[in-house]
Amino acid sequence: MTARFPDPLTYDFPEWLPYGKYLYYAPDVVSFGDLLTLENLQEAYTKGIFPWYMDGIPLPWYCPDPRAILDISDLNVPASLKRARNKGLYRFTIDEDFRHVIEECSMAKRQGQKGTWITPAFVERYTELHEAGMAHSVEAWDEAGNLVGGIYGVDAGGVFCGESMFYKRPNASKLALLFLFDHLASRGATWMDIQVMTPHMKTLGAKEIARDEFLDRLATAQSHQIKLF
Repeated sequence: MTARFPDPLTYDFPEWLPYGKYLYYAPDVVSFGDLLTLENLQEAYTKGIFPWYMDGIPLPWYCPDPRAILDISDLNVPASLKRARNKGLYRFTIDEDFRHVIEECSMAKRQGQKGTWITPAFVERYTELHEAGMAHSVEAWDEAGNLVGGIYGVDAGGVFCGESMFYKRPNASKLALLFLFDHLASRGATWMDIQVMTPHMKTLGAKEIARDEFLDRLATAQSHQIKLF
């Protein structure tokens, strides 16, 4: 199979990338307009690349510098979140309702953002990626059996790449994330790809590293052939 994406470790990232008759300022983008297909997603994530829809431009495929990650050994759980976890308000599952989780994530309101990058096409293709065994979800259920929070992401070959979270009850997504960290650690994972830093992940102990360091760490993790799920 012909590769669609360059190796970001050797790719010379230009500041301006042409697409058709236009030039786009895109220092972290490896390509514009490659189709959102199962095969492209599989190749992209194993190379440390991910798509991020932006209205009005061809689909960009990113490998940002710096890259946000969280070393599980650096995980900092605030006291308030520890108290919430100890209450045992929610039941957590893995891959019980992936499509429902990504659909809820696509509807979640996010401060400072208009709309969402999780378009209907993203829902369909990532559901295909889940059915292919590469995308996974954690669900948080309340006492009545309602889905009240969750997170989904992609296993890039021994490294979990977090994509999005949602919540309908207090701390449901945050506690689902802690559940995910515990699961990943139990399988031998030592870190998680956050992609782009957020205030919440920074509070938990996430940090930014250079793109080349991220890609080296990804290749090392892939060589260990850890089975995360």
